[in-house]
Amino acid sequence: MRFEYHYQGLEPKLLRSFLKEQGISKGLLAKVKFQGGQILVNEEERTVRFSLNPGDRVSFVIPDEKEHETMLATPGPVDIVYEDEHVLVVNKPAGIASIPAQYHPQGTLANRVKAYYQDQGYVDQVIHIVTRLDRDTSGLMVFAKHGFAHAKLDKQLRAHKFLKKYQALVGGNVGRLKEHELIDRPISRERNSLMRRQVDPAGQAAQTEYWLDYRSVPEELALVDIRLHTGRTHQIRVHFADLGCPLLGDDMYGGDTARIQRQALHCYELAFVHPFTGEPLHFIQEPPADIQHLVSQISSDKTR
Repeated sequence: MRFEYHYQGLEPKLLRSFLKEQGISKGLLAKVKFQGGQILVNEEERTVRFSLNPGDRVSFVIPDEKEHETMLATPGPVDIVYEDEHVLVVNKPAGIASIPAQYHPQGTLANRVKAYYQDQGYVDQVIHIVTRLDRDTSGLMVFAKHGFAHAKLDKQLRAHKFLKKYQALVGGNVGRLKEHELIDRPISRERNSLMRRQVDPAGQAAQTEYWLDYRSVPEELALVDIRLHTGRTHQIRVHFADLGCPLLGDDMYGGDTARIQRQALHCYELAFVHPFTGEPLHFIQEPPADIQHLVSQISSDKTR
């Protein structure tokens, strides 16, 4: 893949410094040097020690990313919301994991995306997940289609420049919920569990902001709109369980499973800046039928 830049400075500049300003890391430079890429200035190959002059044109050519043999391709539907040569946004269904695990090496959304790449004949075959969702959470996920895009998107993610919003149905003590609240409670892994997390003062910082859409107090149910400011494992589920309002269907954290058989959580909105064009990207995805059915039940008997 080839990227073109135009040096518009007024003074000479070291090529290494210019490439760093474009977000090109030392690791990516090493990949280009040792795996078949190129750095060209005015169509002549140069090293990073070359001194650029005003008006020079720089071409940065990244070698193709060959497939990882450990990532198996599993044919299956991929609900594509947006795609270009750098970014893929998909709508993940509930009941499918985002990435393979030790005992589940295939059948995940990442495996399906790899099969899709192969069917399309894409030269870059490595799967780069930028945002992921729990197995039973539905909604929007972002893949980068090559390592350079992944690095740029991950930088946005770490700088909290991704907007990620969720819709959730919760039960329990919903009278405790406020119209708006920022839950700021650290999270750690439970000592005797590989999966469960807990609120823990010694854990990693975790912030979940929510707005109360409506609640049906007699039924002890509520619909909340949620924005994540950090990305801890099970963060939304743990924070609402700690409030005494576990997500419906979330049997791991005490949620009522009578109405729905998976946690009632859907990532419905994502917004970020395109890693190369700078264009703002904004996506909305309506929740699937199981959540919409529950929302209609609550909204028919709502109080605030």
